[in-house]
Amino acid sequence: MMPEIEIAGRRIGGAYEPYVICELSGNHNGSLDRALAMIDAAAATGCDAIKIQTYTADTITMDVDRPEFRITGGLWDGRSLHDLYQEAQTPFEWHAALFERARERGVTLFSSPFDETAVDLLDSLGAPAFKIASFEAVDLPLIRYAAAKGKPLIISTGMASLAEMAAARDAALEAGAAGVVLLHCVSSYPAEMADANVRTVADMAGRFESPIGLSDHTHGSAASVAAIALGACVIEKHFTLARADGGPDAAFSLEPAEFAGLVADCKDAWRALGRAHYDVLGSERGSLQFRRSLYVSADVKAGEPLSRANVRSIRPGNGLPPAELDKVLGRTAARDLKRGEPLAWDMLQ
Repeated sequence: MMPEIEIAGRRIGGAYEPYVICELSGNHNGSLDRALAMIDAAAATGCDAIKIQTYTADTITMDVDRPEFRITGGLWDGRSLHDLYQEAQTPFEWHAALFERARERGVTLFSSPFDETAVDLLDSLGAPAFKIASFEAVDLPLIRYAAAKGKPLIISTGMASLAEMAAARDAALEAGAAGVVLLHCVSSYPAEMADANVRTVADMAGRFESPIGLSDHTHGSAASVAAIALGACVIEKHFTLARADGGPDAAFSLEPAEFAGLVADCKDAWRALGRAHYDVLGSERGSLQFRRSLYVSADVKAGEPLSRANVRSIRPGNGLPPAELDKVLGRTAARDLKRGEPLAWDMLQ
């Protein structure tokens, strides 16, 4: 059985249904009103938690004009890191209002901190957990600082080696984290379905004594549902009010109706897994009568032999089992038999 943790009273892992996190990221497009509207819309999808990101352009990078500070290729080709994060940041001064709106909507809100000041802010606002992003999974000092607050950590593992995953998990637990969830992740934006490799979820579950999930950057919900089938207990997916509105992550984010579908599909997939068994379910018992059985298919006089001309295996299932056909053929009728009668042993001599 997969280990369990608890976030805001919700058990995660083990025998509990999957925990679906709605990632707002920078799709608020610099508007607090839009960020608040996103919380409203996200809460209505049935997600278990909403996640934001807590950084400023200057806490996550530096404004330096050097080639390594500029993105090459992909969704943000040509942009400097500082410029991108300046656009995508969720200002610290918004956080109190966002946490308050989440409380009003009855949904859990937490965040990814990117430096110690962010950890302190989130802790002061009562965040029940911290999410460590893939790019920060190698920042063990940050992980230890967040873990020392005594809350659960969810760590994305995009680009991380097995040794780096183990180091991040161990650092968190040793520093006092109230449990660690590891998320398989492909740090490509968007991630191609062929690169999703969700079998890694099951492999990680066998290697780490922690709940395992998926941070899904692919289009659609197929990878997330597949991950549930392979044992994922946490799904994180990006969200936007409308892709047409743009935003740093809008291209691979789900709109409200799509996200509600993701939540429903993930929960249904988990319920469908059930358990391995070979018994007739209570819900199947009514169907037993419609299985195949042996019936008289043509009138038979008493003393006449039974043959394939007057006995057939058909639905429903009130007659002898079809497996008895060879024992029936050649026997004679003990009485007149009418077409449509279910065959029974007392009808034969």
